[in-house]
Amino acid sequence: MSDKDHGVLYIGMDLGTSRTSISASNGVRETVESFVGYPKDVVARKMIGREALFGAEALSKRLSVNIFKPLEKGVIKSTEDGASIEENMKAARDLIQHAISLAKPRKDELIYAVIGAPAEASIHNKKSIIDAAREVIDSVMLCSEPFAVAYGLDMLDDTLVIDIGAGTVDLCRMHGTMPDADDQVTLTTAGDYVDEQLYELLKHRCEGADFNLNMVKRFKEKHAFVTTASEPVIATFPVEGKPTQFDVTDEVRTASRKMVPPIVDALGKLISSFDPEFQGRLRERVLLGGGGSQVRGLDRAIEEVMAERLGGGQVIKVEEPMYAGSNGALKIAHDMPEEYWEKLK
Repeated sequence: MSDKDHGVLYIGMDLGTSRTSISASNGVRETVESFVGYPKDVVARKMIGREALFGAEALSKRLSVNIFKPLEKGVIKSTEDGASIEENMKAARDLIQHAISLAKPRKDELIYAVIGAPAEASIHNKKSIIDAAREVIDSVMLCSEPFAVAYGLDMLDDTLVIDIGAGTVDLCRMHGTMPDADDQVTLTTAGDYVDEQLYELLKHRCEGADFNLNMVKRFKEKHAFVTTASEPVIATFPVEGKPTQFDVTDEVRTASRKMVPPIVDALGKLISSFDPEFQGRLRERVLLGGGGSQVRGLDRAIEEVMAERLGGGQVIKVEEPMYAGSNGALKIAHDMPEEYWEKLK
């Protein structure tokens, strides 16, 4: 270790609406679904034996715990109800603490973390993330999620990054310097939006079936596609308690493709407002990342609509969508000078 690294654990964190991933300088990489569950009563607390559950374990015990999904559209939820704000902040703090614990930090190590946030997150939202991290992180830096993806892959020049999460689609224009506000766009037509669209379509297609939004989300994550040709997609839902199969191929395709037009519109905005001498380069280096990039055929579908609306383009899909953001954030953590860090303790 260099003198700079001695006694410091660097962590890159992709704090997502659906999943939170971390990459640490000790080699640990972990991901957890962004759910927190607290026992409903003394019986549940006795059965569970812990004060909080996280991720898939929390969902599996959701009849015994109060479930919180503290992030919405990539930022910590806030409502007009003071208690709800407090509860979401507590859940966010516990989620961050749990994610940090997955990195197995030593007791004698300082924790320096770079946390990815939506490209157009407000000052208030960024402050909320910092406040949630304050108890478990010694120094913190926030960066936009698509910038972290580009930084991790050394694609810092003439690149357009699309990072598709559950809450937001974040786009960032890279041109060899730190991006500013004009280089970034945030859309809300992301994974959760597709879940809601598919849920409504399935209500009409699967008449009499009993299912909820969480079931639809799980199904979409396994079967989502946007291509014109596909094997039949069959959903099995209970109808009056009896498992019943439905062919939902068209509904899955239709819902999944709803992401594409807003993404291409945002790409067009970022390209057309750039130096005209370099617009062609941007069109040919579109980097697609985030969990949503795993939708089958999405890269080709974006290219097709870019050809229609923007005169062409090439989309490159990242190889590790689950960790591209946290890997990039970790690389930023290693590279950034001391003065860029905000001390929390």
